[in-house]
Amino acid sequence: MRRRQAIKRVHQTDPRFNSELVAKVIRTLMKSGKKTTAERIVYGAIEEVAKETGKDPLEVMDAAINNMKPKVEVKSRRVGGATYPVPVEIRPGRQLALALRWMAQYASARVALELIDAYNNTGNVLKKRDDTHKMAQANKAFAHYAF
Repeated sequence: MRRRQAIKRVHQTDPRFNSELVAKVIRTLMKSGKKTTAERIVYGAIEEVAKETGKDPLEVMDAAINNMKPKVEVKSRRVGGATYPVPVEIRPGRQLALALRWMAQYASARVALELIDAYNNTGNVLKKRDDTHKMAQANKAFAHYAF
């Protein structure tokens, strides 16, 4: 290791649900520093999830985000002048970051629906995750190049 390890910051939880995951979703959806708008979107989505499913919305959100998380991804490795796509397992922090980033990308207007879709193992983010897994599966032959 060349440099010292980065110190993980402890982020505040959100005021309404006292949940770190909800706070992270709010921060991910926030654009141009408009946190109040992002909070309104996320809290509205949580209320809609509670109405639609009739279950605890935080449990549904947690399960949905766990369904969105990719397990493997493809990274490029240079070996002797050639570049190979190598499947690599993803560490947990990056899994969550990718899941939330994809959700923000696909669900700008329909956060609640995307959460419900992910809870039911359908939707755009799950399609993206499956595409990532298929790419890794297709390039399994190059797995021995992973360092």
